[in-house]
Amino acid sequence: MGLDHLGELAKEQVQALADRANALRVGAAPQRCPGKALGLFFLNPSLRTSASFQRAAARLDLELVQLRGDGVWGLEHRDGVVMDGTTAEHLREAAPVLGRYVDVLAVRAFPGAGSFEDNRIDPIMSGFHRWAGVPVINMESARWHPCQALADWATLDQHQVPKPAKFVLSWAWHPKPLPHAVPNSTACMAAQRGMEVVLLCPPGLELHPEVITEAQALAAQSDGSFRVSHDREEALDGAAVVYAKSWGSIQHWGELETETSFRAELRDWCVTPSWLGKQTRFFHCLPVRRNVVVTDAVLDGPQSCVIDQAEHRLHAQTALLESLLS
Repeated sequence: MGLDHLGELAKEQVQALADRANALRVGAAPQRCPGKALGLFFLNPSLRTSASFQRAAARLDLELVQLRGDGVWGLEHRDGVVMDGTTAEHLREAAPVLGRYVDVLAVRAFPGAGSFEDNRIDPIMSGFHRWAGVPVINMESARWHPCQALADWATLDQHQVPKPAKFVLSWAWHPKPLPHAVPNSTACMAAQRGMEVVLLCPPGLELHPEVITEAQALAAQSDGSFRVSHDREEALDGAAVVYAKSWGSIQHWGELETETSFRAELRDWCVTPSWLGKQTRFFHCLPVRRNVVVTDAVLDGPQSCVIDQAEHRLHAQTALLESLLS
């Protein structure tokens, strides 16, 4: 139980959570859970995720236990390792101990050092799911960000974006390579919702083949579609939503010098008003680098939905916690 990836849920379950989020947004009373406790464990920085989960806990009358990576012992996740290095505690003990203190545990653990494949298996998140003994919510890992995806689904509903509409997930330039969790979850979310999903990116910046295969399967189940395009003009034509996000190249993962050289000529992948049709909505998960990923004119314009997306983090997570604790 818990939530690691939105695709684990049936479409009807996701839609029910999104509907509940929108009901909470317009004033529905949260279902309070006195005597229950939520644990938040952040191994990486957070603004929206931390603030929204704290507020959701208060709305549900939950006791809150918060921990941050710089305030706990270094964690080891490998099996059979001789722990004579820098790590002082193993996940096999840390996860079940925290599970004894709370009723739901939420964890954020970005990619660490190592190969793309090492991070792709999400060892920290997998360990918490395996050993905590209580529902674990993924607050963003190396591979998935289901809370952002759920909030985005609810935001699409709020703005009455039709399910068959064209949804363009576009790579955008950034001075450094970023994780794949948000684009992975966004691609699968829009496909599961039944949209015409186009992954727009320069050659060599495609998502992992397993994610593409899953997005295609989710789209097929929901009467949607999923494809990859390197043609910006063709991909953007008729888009109802343009969702911009940066991520690193799998081919150059962990090789900053070659990654930097690879993307050096791609700075024109910055969303400007010319990318948007008159009715196109602009999405981004935040934080965002202004005039690098997207221009001020887009972010501050009437087609931007980024603040609504951020607000929905609160409502979507409240709905999710209600569901897990009811």
